[in-house]
Amino acid sequence: MQMDWIYALVGGAIIGLAVTIMLLFNGRVTGISGIVNGMLKPTAGDFLWRFTFVLGLFIGGLILKVIRPEAFSGSLNNSTATVVIAGLLVGFGTIMGSGCTSGHGVCGISRLSVRSIVSTMTFIAAGVLAVVIFRKLGVIA
Repeated sequence: MQMDWIYALVGGAIIGLAVTIMLLFNGRVTGISGIVNGMLKPTAGDFLWRFTFVLGLFIGGLILKVIRPEAFSGSLNNSTATVVIAGLLVGFGTIMGSGCTSGHGVCGISRLSVRSIVSTMTFIAAGVLAVVIFRKLGVIA
């Protein structure tokens, strides 16, 4: 428990390495919403790498589930409806913000993109505000 920061450090380094590899070898920013959105509107010759990337996310999760099942032991105190609505709002927000936190927050800020810095600050502020409001309303724990 006292060494959990190491997992965050190693995970962050792996994410940084992965987005660097994607940019160097594929010329693309690793924004999950953009990758998934591209799968929903496939273009010739552009689907396979997107599918493989998303499949890798799921396989990585399955590997973690086998190696460290306790990582999935948290409980969700919110209703399924709340989680579904929240997911839809996040999806809508990524469309409005022309990307998600992985695209803007990790890739954009590292490239010193002003648009990404503003977007990430907006994401964080909106998230904090939403939590405060929904906790006051008793919608989330």
